[in-house]
Formats: sequence, structure tokens, C-alpha cells
Amino acid sequence: MTVKNIRGFIALVALAVLCLSGAAHADVKVDITHGVVEPIPVAIPAFFGATPNEAQYGRDIAQVVSNDLVRSGLFSAVDPRSFVQDANSLLVQPHFADWRVLNAQALVVGKIEAQSDGRLKVEFRLWDVFSQQQMTGLAYFTVPNNWRRVAHIVSDAIYKRITGEDGYFDTRIVYIAESGPATNRIKRLAIMDQDGENNRILSDGRAMVLTPRFSPTMQQITYMAYYNNRPRVYLFNIDTGTQTVLGDFDHMTFAPRFSPDGQHVVFSLSDGGNSNIYTMDLRSHHIQQLTTGSAINSAPCYSPDGQYITFESDRGGSQQVYVMRENGSNVQRISFGQGKYGTPVWSPRGDLIAFTKMHGGSFYIGVMHPDGSGERELAEAWHAEGPTWAPNGRVLMFFKESPSSRGSIPHLYSVDLTGYNERAVPTPTDASDPAWSPLLP
Repeated sequence: MTVKNIRGFIALVALAVLCLSGAAHADVKVDITHGVVEPIPVAIPAFFGATPNEAQYGRDIAQVVSNDLVRSGLFSAVDPRSFVQDANSLLVQPHFADWRVLNAQALVVGKIEAQSDGRLKVEFRLWDVFSQQQMTGLAYFTVPNNWRRVAHIVSDAIYKRITGEDGYFDTRIVYIAESGPATNRIKRLAIMDQDGENNRILSDGRAMVLTPRFSPTMQQITYMAYYNNRPRVYLFNIDTGTQTVLGDFDHMTFAPRFSPDGQHVVFSLSDGGNSNIYTMDLRSHHIQQLTTGSAINSAPCYSPDGQYITFESDRGGSQQVYVMRENGSNVQRISFGQGKYGTPVWSPRGDLIAFTKMHGGSFYIGVMHPDGSGERELAEAWHAEGPTWAPNGRVLMFFKESPSSRGSIPHLYSVDLTGYNERAVPTPTDASDPAWSPLLP
């Protein structure tokens, strides 16, 4: 039995694998690494609950699981109006013939049970309909107001069991919430679950906030803010709400990002029309300059092993993507297509670098291998920018703008590596510059 700490004070317990004897023979699986994927039909009835309150949680959790899986583009939800078997009888044994008629390849069965201490017990089983084998099953205990997070954890378990890849549903997004007229935009730091729920504003709007990025430890966000018209790099502790100044610099600072171990921040510093890349040790505050010269070097991002940094630079005459060692040596240009390239971000898997490309009056979100090969464009827009990776390295989020009477209005979107599953991400205000968290601890 394993115990995890959830956001510092809620305990979630993985109770048991209910029955895995037939898992090795299950046929339901999907390969998400090659081209267009035909979505797998999954039936997700409401989780059974014996009381009205339990039944409502069961309906809500099943709906979130369905939404998560469908939004991934790898699954389609069987219409609940066609279900024949009820939630109670499913707990005894699924009538697989009834589900095969509906073309369901996988079936999710769940139960909600209130505990004497006020917690909820949430359990589920994933069945392969055609082989009639249980693929996985887990149970969790949690406080009632954490039901949505449990639903995301269930989604991750289903996603991983069928695809073989880690899920990404139990994650959060930090972004810039924008409001006000085009001539006086208010930009505040905000955070939400990856599906757009549980939105929370983290800054008061008195200072303009830009380029937020998560720490690998999940405890902090680094970002740039203008206080009294002076740009500074800040650290924000998500759990405590405390904010500290990373450093006061004589010139403009841009695009801070954490190193993979969370011990350093890399950023660019502008001086006299040029900018160069620096790192700061968060323990000693020692600063090291990595690039030199008269070019504009910006938007640095570490590789997941911490040995390399990708960044954008105009040192060759136009804005392009480069890679260098983490100490600034062995600089190599990797983008050679038509147009300008910027905002490079290394995949958590290490196999790809995402970028923004500007060419022919359009913006593109694309990916390439770290040596520059295999370039692919995944999304196109009038203005698109700021890609950020899901922790499994299979989905990107970005923002794109469209012209309107209020000016250029930014909204968040996600797209998978096939490029065929672009979806809007709902936010209560205009939104830009997203950053995806690691999986929650």
C-alpha cells in the first residue's frame, strides 16, 4: 500500500490492484507514436453510489474521466443513452455481449462509498470487452472536495494501461490571465487544472506579469514582473503564496526557466540592444554568463538531463534555434527551414524540441529533433506562440491570437504530436503564455 501527499495536506491511498490475472491477455491497446490514431471506443457509465450524494460524485467523476480521455484524441466515449446494464449490476459482472453490441472496446466500472471518517472511497476497474479480461483496477481514499483530482488520476491509470505511456491529466497549468482594453492590458499570474477547471488568480494585477514557468519540484513558479516599471525575476511559492525576488539587475531580464534539478534558473539579460543568457544558482545566487557578443540571445531552456540548453538567437542574421552545452560551449544551429524560429522548449522525453515558426505571414507551432532533423508543423494561426509540453512529451499547449474589435485576443489551445487533435482550453479570461506542470506529487 502506497501513500502520497497531495498538495501538502490531503492523503490519497492506492488501496490495491483488484485483479490483474487476465491483464497480460488483454487486446485493447493503441500505438500513439505513428501518424493518425483511430480513437478507441470506451464506455464509462456513472460510478455506482448507494446514496444520492455518492451517486452524484459517481456521475461527476465518470464525466471528468470521459472528458479527459476524449480530449486526448485517443479515445471516443460511447453514448451513455445507449447503455443497457446499470451501474449496480456492473459491480457483480459486466454483460460483455451488451457492450460488444455498442462497439465498446473498453469498459470502465466504478463505485463511490462514503467512509465513517468523512472521506470517499473511489474504486474502478478497466475491462477489455472483447477478451472479457480485467486490465487494471485500483481504489483510492480522499476527502470529498478532492474528487476531481481523483478523476484525473483514474484517467491517467486508464491512459497508461492502454497506451503504455504515462498520462498527463493530473497536472496543472500556470498562465497569464489577461483583461482590459488593448491599450491598457492587465496581466496577472493564474493557475488551473489542465482541463481548465479550478482556476485561481495568484497576483493582484498591480504589476504586469510575464513568462511564468514551473519548478520541477512543483513548489515554485519563476516569472518576470514589472514593479514600478522595473523588470525583475521572481519566485512564487504555490503552497504558501509567498513571493521573493530572484535578483535585481541593471538591465531588462527575460524568460526565466528552472534547471531540471530545480537548483538553477536560466534567463536572458538585455544590455544596450543585445541580450545574453545567464544562469543563477538559487542556493548561492552566483551568476554565470553563458553567451557573449552583439547578438540577441534569448528564450533558453534546459534539456531534461540538464546537459544542454536550447535557445533562440539572431547571431546568424535571422532569428533561429540553437543548442549549446549547459556551460555555454559547443553552440550549434539546428533550425534551417524557411522563416524565423523562436521560443524553443525541450520535450520532457528529450527526443524533441518544440518551437514557434514565423513564415509567409503565418505562425506555426512545430517540433524537431535536437539535431534539427524531422521538422514537423503541428498548428498554424494568425499569431501562435509559447509552446509548453505535457509531462509525458506527447501533447503541447500554446496560445494563439485572433484579431478583433478589442485588438489581438489570446486564448489557450492544445495539440498532440499527430497535429490532428487541436482543442481550445477554456479559461475565464483571455489567456497567454501557458506552462505545464509535471505530474502532481
